[in-house]
Amino acid sequence: MFDEGVRITGPLFNAVCCCETGGEGAKIGFAVGRAAGNAVARNRIRRRLREAVRLHLGELGSGWRVVFTPRRALLDAEFGEVEGEVVRVFRRCGNR
Repeated sequence: MFDEGVRITGPLFNAVCCCETGGEGAKIGFAVGRAAGNAVARNRIRRRLREAVRLHLGELGSGWRVVFTPRRALLDAEFGEVEGEVVRVFRRCGNR
């Protein structure tokens, strides 16, 4: 997926989008590395990103696979900023 997909970078996370033909629904993955902090920080980052994705998942068509790799900056960002970045990624993926 990382070789075939489209890479999208931003201030809060990197994302890789890939479209599979015949896919039944969108699948989202989160890869939070140790550089993001201890387990508490990584889980908090994952929860915030998961909620933003959940709110806007309808904007992404079926068959898409997206993997988010968040940065530590996501902890300090306003939730509206996180949502905006997720929407930007979904729009760029959908336009491919």
